[in-house]
Amino acid sequence: MPNSSDIEWRNIDLNLLVTFSYLYRYRSVSVAADKSHVSQSAMSHSLARLRQLLDDLLFVRKGHKMEPTDYAHHIAPMVSQLLDTIAHNLLTKEHFAAENYTGVCRIGLTDYAEFIFAPAIYDQIRQQAPQAQVSFINVNRSNYVTLTEQEKLDVIIGSMPALDDEFESQYLYTEKHVCLADAHAIGLDGELTKEIFAGIEQALVSADGSLSTQVDKKLAEHGLSRRVTVASRNFLTVRSLLKQRRLIAIVPEKMAQAEGFDDKLSTFVPPVPVADFDIAMLWHSSRSNEEKNIWLRELLETVINHR
Repeated sequence: MPNSSDIEWRNIDLNLLVTFSYLYRYRSVSVAADKSHVSQSAMSHSLARLRQLLDDLLFVRKGHKMEPTDYAHHIAPMVSQLLDTIAHNLLTKEHFAAENYTGVCRIGLTDYAEFIFAPAIYDQIRQQAPQAQVSFINVNRSNYVTLTEQEKLDVIIGSMPALDDEFESQYLYTEKHVCLADAHAIGLDGELTKEIFAGIEQALVSADGSLSTQVDKKLAEHGLSRRVTVASRNFLTVRSLLKQRRLIAIVPEKMAQAEGFDDKLSTFVPPVPVADFDIAMLWHSSRSNEEKNIWLRELLETVINHR
């Protein structure tokens, strides 16, 4: 019995299955031609091709009717099933419904975005799609393109200043910076001046492990310098270091204001300008019109802009 790779598919026209179906149903070349909106000669030509393809007469004229052969009766249920499968499974696209979705929402998040938004995102997805699973994948500006392909990411949230050509983005909000410290430990009960700031040992949330930032250049413009004594990629590590230590850190405002901490740390306005940064939602252009992706983007925008 030949397998699919042995069949000369270029010689097979699936429209012939439709021809068979009409002829089997109406037992008339003229009626089948009318119902399928083709000429009678075209229907006769298709029947001739069917007979050659299946090596059987299929329909034999008896009076005014074209009666099916035994072989035609045998294959009729299979042809009907094939046409139904093509119509309902291949040509009819099932619309996305969150309440019925049982797959995985794969969301790429930077450290910052994961820390702030992951719980709220999870809650909202589970509320709208209770059968869904959620997978958070840590990304950054240097690997999000590669990880989108490897991890099949639906959406990414974070600060990605240089957008890859194959991605689309939607601006969400602009984040500011604040100074975070234990006010009692650093002995501050008034304004945080540049001089006081520069005199306190510093901690950095540093994605690349660097111990210097643009803040050092700003201080230098005023003849000042600071001493950074510790850096970590993890905000929670930096936050735990600040408690009861004479340390200060410049961190994103939403990180500083996150709930769930009892460390009684205080925020201060930075005494030197610190650049804001934009948070955006990114997705691969190929997913722009996917119903699931559209739903997920709308959900994420709602979650983030209401926090």
